[in-house]
Amino acid sequence: MKLVPAAHSSSMPDGSYGGLAAGFVIETTEKNFYFAGDTALTYDMKLINERHELDFAILPIGDNFTMGVDDAIEAANWVGVRQFIGMHYDTFPPIKIDHDAAREQATQAGKELVLMAIGSTMEL
Repeated sequence: MKLVPAAHSSSMPDGSYGGLAAGFVIETTEKNFYFAGDTALTYDMKLINERHELDFAILPIGDNFTMGVDDAIEAANWVGVRQFIGMHYDTFPPIKIDHDAAREQATQAGKELVLMAIGSTMEL
């Protein structure tokens, strides 16, 4: 597992500093993936593709406080994946998304966006 940069503020409920935001590149014998964490699109993501061969990515798509679908598609391009799993969406009103529109936008860009129901699981 590799720790990679993320761009997001970090504070605890009491307002104290919460540490540096981060994402992870997970490499296994079966699959490799990028978990972006709570982040905006950053040019550093291009380095991930230069150093790692990924099967998919897990990217925020809520568009308020993190990337939206358009930036997530760009991030998917930069890290070199066709499939990405959306995260950080639909948990409260400012980050609600239109699921059909998001999937269509990804499809039009040649990507597959996987949207999971809150609390569901999937085998990777």
